Amino acid sequence: MIAASNKQLLIELGTEELPPKALVNLAESFAAGVANGLQNAGLLEDIDGVRTLCTPRRLAVYFPSVSTMQPEQQQERRGPALAAALDKDGNPTRALSGFATSCGVAVDALEKLETDKGSWFVYRATAPGKATAELLSGIVNDAIAAMPIPKPMRWGDHDYAFVRPAHWLVMLHGADVIDGEVLGIHSGRYTRGHRFHHPEPVEIDDATRWLDRLRDVKVIADQNERRERVREQVVKVTPQGMTARLGDELLEEIANLTEWPVPIACAFDAEFLQVPHEALVLTMQTNQKFVPVFSSTDQLTEHFIGVANIESKDPAEIRKGYERVIRPRFADAKFFYDEDRKVPLESYQAALNSVTYQQQLGSVWDKTVRVAELSRVIANRLGVDAGAATRAAALAKCDLVTRMVGEFPELQGVMGRIYASQGEKPEAPDVAAALDEFYQPRFARDAIAAGKVGQVLAIAERIDTLAGIFAVGMKPSGNKDPFALRRAALGLARTLIEGKLDLDLHAQLLEASDAVLAVLPTTAPSKTSKPVPSASELADDVFGFVLDRMRGYYADQNIGSETFDAVRATHPHSLLDFDRRIHAVHEFATLPEAKALAAANKRISNILRQSNQAASTRVDPTLLEAGAETALADELERIAIDAAKRIPTRDYVGLLRLLASLREPVDAYFDAVMVMADDPALRANRLALLGRLRNLFLHVADISMLPHS
Repeated sequence: MIAASNKQLLIELGTEELPPKALVNLAESFAAGVANGLQNAGLLEDIDGVRTLCTPRRLAVYFPSVSTMQPEQQQERRGPALAAALDKDGNPTRALSGFATSCGVAVDALEKLETDKGSWFVYRATAPGKATAELLSGIVNDAIAAMPIPKPMRWGDHDYAFVRPAHWLVMLHGADVIDGEVLGIHSGRYTRGHRFHHPEPVEIDDATRWLDRLRDVKVIADQNERRERVREQVVKVTPQGMTARLGDELLEEIANLTEWPVPIACAFDAEFLQVPHEALVLTMQTNQKFVPVFSSTDQLTEHFIGVANIESKDPAEIRKGYERVIRPRFADAKFFYDEDRKVPLESYQAALNSVTYQQQLGSVWDKTVRVAELSRVIANRLGVDAGAATRAAALAKCDLVTRMVGEFPELQGVMGRIYASQGEKPEAPDVAAALDEFYQPRFARDAIAAGKVGQVLAIAERIDTLAGIFAVGMKPSGNKDPFALRRAALGLARTLIEGKLDLDLHAQLLEASDAVLAVLPTTAPSKTSKPVPSASELADDVFGFVLDRMRGYYADQNIGSETFDAVRATHPHSLLDFDRRIHAVHEFATLPEAKALAAANKRISNILRQSNQAASTRVDPTLLEAGAETALADELERIAIDAAKRIPTRDYVGLLRLLASLREPVDAYFDAVMVMADDPALRANRLALLGRLRNLFLHVADISMLPHS
């Protein structure tokens, strides 16, 4: 038997250029799949030191210590159950004999397995382990098959597919090449250097030298090292006194587009700075992957930095190329900007009539009219300037049909704000700002709209979207959410909660549902279509959908599902009120009295439900027994007076702390009193007392749903 030893293992799969935004995830998935396969095979004991490596043309993983041989493998095969394996005389049946033959042993060599679910015959054996070289190809192929590739490519006349065509494969265990085949490529010790600096194959003599050997041929295979090189070199070429704005997302993408990044300082014509800076920055970062440069006063300058994937002998030529590439993009932006401003923003309203929002819900202008009315109503209810909110709603979609947004869709809202704040009669600042703000939050952890007009418009827009799309039967299912309703629901909830806006959302959804249903076709639905819901059904459905999104919102704040469900059970229609309750209950759950009172409430809930008696909270003092019952009634009376002051002000924290003082009298009551007494009057009075107690808690939440064990 060959003794096992440990060596470094390198696996590199060379491909055509991989998608930069997915590169790191692909590399991590590949490395995790290989590591998992090695561990399952007993070849890898520890993942410490494992390195995930990648460039635009390769995925790789390095293991500091992988065994050359599996340990002995314990085999176990379960055969027939004891009842089917032996006849009435205890002799082997054909089933048992056949099983023994299939295992290559006599019946006497089989063992019995006894479990609480029955007894079986089993075959156990020890087999020698296989060599790593024999297993590695299968492990790598399995890792590739498990990678999250939504649209794999096929090339040539092969049956296999991958994110990009594969061209070379390196599998080195120490200095030894492990022979194998992956995606039709045979393994070897030859990698590829930089496409331009060193296109010839590069021999790797040992797994430990792969990184250094690639660096010799102008390839930095460690993505973290490439990121740091980009960051450091960008700072070096930035003009003195200025700052290059290199965000994490742009840095990641540049690093994933280059194997040997070389930043180059460039500049564009200063006349283009007349164009809104958002458009220029967007063009540089999104379209060209250039780094914009800002002055010490945080103003965009005519300087920018391009990052080449080559160390040129004539960097000036690359700089000219970058400057030549960006000029027509900026010229287009300037032309669109100048043309758009020849007419006021509101003049674009007519064009919205010809833009379909949704076939059954009409045009974008139809939606604008609905949102404007919702904005007026919501603003009045929240004490916000209704005129400003209505005006903002009327202008909110106008920039969608401007030339600038047509060319740069990411600027919707931004251009609306800019155009509204310019012209002969600029809009009020809060109206102009709202045209941009109402899209917030645009992504996870983005802030909500800062201004109250923007918040009102954000709420109205999302309410109309949710009610309308639900009404036409396009509620999200699975991964399908073409109208981004999940994001809209969470944005709606966050705006109400974080904006401290106390709005009856259910009532507002009911009004929005009425408006939406009024525009839907009145013809009877076909046999295959879903019936149109009523306004109340639609409002209930949307409201529940919004609450479902909030579960994750609170989970991110480490507030458990039991707390969420306890508040949801009381059906608060204001999400701000919901938020106050949930934080109060979350705090209450940390009190030492919480579990006992939650258990008591659970017990009370069950008693009241099973009593089959009409609910009443009117307690007759003359029917109270002296002792624990009278003590609890007195405490309830005292607390009810204080609670009556706290409930209108929604002092839920104070109310629950007040109710926490009832733990001892409640425990004493259940120890001393038989609630379901034989005397009907006595029984009804005790149920009323418990009902009164439970109702005090239900002003906040159903705490019987909290953990109580």
